[in-house]
Amino acid sequence: MAEQNLVEMRNIDKSFSGNHVLQKVDFSVKPGEVHALMGENGAGKSTLIKVLTGIHPRDGGTITMTGNKEVDFSHPKEAEKHGIVVIHQELNIIPHLTVTENMFLGKELSIGKTGILRKREMQKQTLESLKRLGVENIPPNATAGSLSVGKQQMIDIARAISTNAEMIIMDEPTAALTDREITSLFKVIESLRKQGVSIVYISHRMEEIFQICDRITVLRDGRSVGTEQIRDTSFESVVKMMVGRELGERFPERSNVIGDTLLEVKDLARDEWFEGINFQVKEGEILGVAGLMGAGRTEIVETIFGAARKTKGQVVLKGRPIDVTHPRDAIRAGIGFITEDRKDEGLVLNLSIRENVALPNLKAVSNKGWVSNTREKDLVDDLIKKLHVRTTGREQEVKSLSGGNQQKVVIAKWLGIQPRLLILDEPTRGVDVGAKKEIYHIINQLTEQGVAIIMVSSELPEILGVSDRIMVIHEGRMAKIFDRGEADQEKIMHAATGGE
Repeated sequence: MAEQNLVEMRNIDKSFSGNHVLQKVDFSVKPGEVHALMGENGAGKSTLIKVLTGIHPRDGGTITMTGNKEVDFSHPKEAEKHGIVVIHQELNIIPHLTVTENMFLGKELSIGKTGILRKREMQKQTLESLKRLGVENIPPNATAGSLSVGKQQMIDIARAISTNAEMIIMDEPTAALTDREITSLFKVIESLRKQGVSIVYISHRMEEIFQICDRITVLRDGRSVGTEQIRDTSFESVVKMMVGRELGERFPERSNVIGDTLLEVKDLARDEWFEGINFQVKEGEILGVAGLMGAGRTEIVETIFGAARKTKGQVVLKGRPIDVTHPRDAIRAGIGFITEDRKDEGLVLNLSIRENVALPNLKAVSNKGWVSNTREKDLVDDLIKKLHVRTTGREQEVKSLSGGNQQKVVIAKWLGIQPRLLILDEPTRGVDVGAKKEIYHIINQLTEQGVAIIMVSSELPEILGVSDRIMVIHEGRMAKIFDRGEADQEKIMHAATGGE
């Protein structure tokens, strides 16, 4: 007798303003399995989960749970009562509350009907939930906003696990986690699997999918392409299912010519974050920056860009020292910066593509102090075409674009200034495999034009596949700089963890 599904979605339809986002989608999850849900940005993954958990009403199809009982949730809380919990990519943490208060928000423990909170019991249960995750360095009384993004993510995961859910949906759960935290999370997932808890795992990190998942369902253009056992498929097969074609080599070949030194950083330091940073970047070169989360990678590039003040050191551009105390100084010098947090720092989500691209390019689109509509439209349309941004037009709000296309808009902003140096901090985080390849091509084209690139990335295959040289940071200091040919994942991790 075939194993009964915990959740089964059949022929799910969903449209927004006449646009079909889901069409006849099938998706089922068995008890105690880890099931990957994959697809390019905009394929319909998030919409499918929102239909399942009651955020969006479905236009057609059926959802059943164990015993063929049809369900129709009208709110995520209702889904949670039936054992379905979602850990969203955007953290659901209230920063000014403590860890314990976040864990028990809306389900506080009190003494009878007095309203007096059982604070010690809640703190005890918070510690137990975090310990179950393998995390013992988060004080329950700490203010959540004072913790790293990775630790906040672990709180979100611990909260979901504490509900005794039958199915936990994890949307890009490792995007902000350190390697150690990822290892802890995978151990918890394995433990939950043994307890019969189902996991729906949404991630663009293919290595993770093949490491922990049992089955995979792929969506493409709002339709379910198919479901496969992980053991019966391959990286190439999954990519073909996602994009509808062979992707070829994962990282495009480099055809750049490395020129003269463009940027030189001398003895750069910033109190409490890093010190003694010395390196060079040449025209047409990609310098990858690797290291564990919290090592100081982002802080170094932020300081070069003027988003934070240095306490010591010198930044030299084309042989001339420059004093960068504010991002506008960097922009004037021809330095662009693509932040790792595109939604909060890289884009104004409620504005259009045109308005976002024009922001750092007002000089280029102005005539005698007045914005020229013609210049603005020409610049934006040219960049949309050049970067293959999938959009209804320049006036589309950025928040309605997929993650990959949002990232292309961030890149477009900085291409408009015609940068000499472009700093990329996690440029492909939360971006699907097809969009990643397009971003790599854009980076290659820039280096062929002589643009120097500094690229921070937590994905070692990406660092190795794209960089000409790799600088490894360990606890705020340079551990090692590798040439492309001498580096591998083991050597980089050895340096990143403090090995000699």
